[in-house]
Amino acid sequence: MQAILRALAEPRRVAILKLVRSRELRAGEISRHFRTTRPAISQHLRVLIKAGLLTERRDGTRRLYRICPEGFAQLRSFLETFWDEKLAKLKSAPEGEMTETLGL
Repeated sequence: MQAILRALAEPRRVAILKLVRSRELRAGEISRHFRTTRPAISQHLRVLIKAGLLTERRDGTRRLYRICPEGFAQLRSFLETFWDEKLAKLKSAPEGEMTETLGL
């Protein structure tokens, strides 16, 4: 989980994920959206792959990148634990204590 959270802490990586969420893209297509070098984008792609948020598929000499649903399922499961805890506290708290219980 730490690798996923670290990967998402970088705004360019989040932007890359948004670019490939609906279709596969080559590294060159991805890099055109940023004012940085292709090697820098390649490094971001490697971090996202290592975190399990992105997959790479070879098609001849091309490398295509796309979202890895399993990585996002893991992230969702992690985040839902926080949501479930807050809901449980909300259900068990008297009405006047809700704000305090939720930490607001």
